Amino acid sequence: MSVETRAESPARSRIAALTETRVRRPEAIAEAAARRPRRTAPAGATGRLMIVAADHPARGALAAGGDPFAMADRGELLDRLCTALERPGVDGVLAAPDIVEDLLLLGVLDGKIVLGSMNRGGLAGASFEIDDRFTAYSADAIAASRLDGGKMLLRVDDDDPATADTLEGCAQAVSALAGHGLMAMVEPFVSRRVDGRVRNVLTPEAMIRAVSIASALGTTSARTWLKVPVVPDMERVMAASTLPALLLGGEVADDPRAALDGWRRALRLPTVRGLIVGRSLLYPKDGDVAGAVDAAVDAL
Repeated sequence: MSVETRAESPARSRIAALTETRVRRPEAIAEAAARRPRRTAPAGATGRLMIVAADHPARGALAAGGDPFAMADRGELLDRLCTALERPGVDGVLAAPDIVEDLLLLGVLDGKIVLGSMNRGGLAGASFEIDDRFTAYSADAIAASRLDGGKMLLRVDDDDPATADTLEGCAQAVSALAGHGLMAMVEPFVSRRVDGRVRNVLTPEAMIRAVSIASALGTTSARTWLKVPVVPDMERVMAASTLPALLLGGEVADDPRAALDGWRRALRLPTVRGLIVGRSLLYPKDGDVAGAVDAAVDAL
């Protein structure tokens, strides 16, 4: 692609317009948040949710589908997010402040559920990855921005003392969000280091333990939802808690049909109330974002 063509692409034009607004009128972000129409009940009449996740870049996790920098082009990512958010049946988005604010300025979040990503300090591949500090949204900032809830990642590594600080931070965030009457979305894993890299243990037993720990965080679980992967024996896993849960998508699947079948089976369980999927929908192998989103909505 030539420099001239690239400069004139819709993604580049979108980036230029957003940057100009940020330079000239930074207050436009708060104004857009203040006037955004919100849902009265996040889960709506169906009690189910379809959320598109885009908080990976904030943790330095840019890979998707074998491309280590797939999510590095912000204009392209925003184009894909706008396509996804326009599809029927998509309820909202999960993202860190910079992406949420871009989407607010683009005017695509009206009537959508918006979850702010909170602890992004556990950078992917870092020696301090388990020390997952709250470096993005706080509960107060989520409430002030009129978002609908906050999401936090909780990885429990029995061999890493930093787990205790992450547990405490997540517990405080759950309590603070509940105090504002907002949803707390907790994504729990049992994790361990393999060859120096943090790896999540995706066995039923590990997820049962993770779900049990996450369900008890904070001074109340009244507003807590879980974000969980599809693993073998999901019936046992989801029996560990009465909290509502959304299924995460993880990395782009080699076999999208198999992934959809796994979601469909898990969605039959009473506590599973929807999907919260990012790269699998935004960067499908065939490049058809709308088709991938529609297939996920159909699984619901």
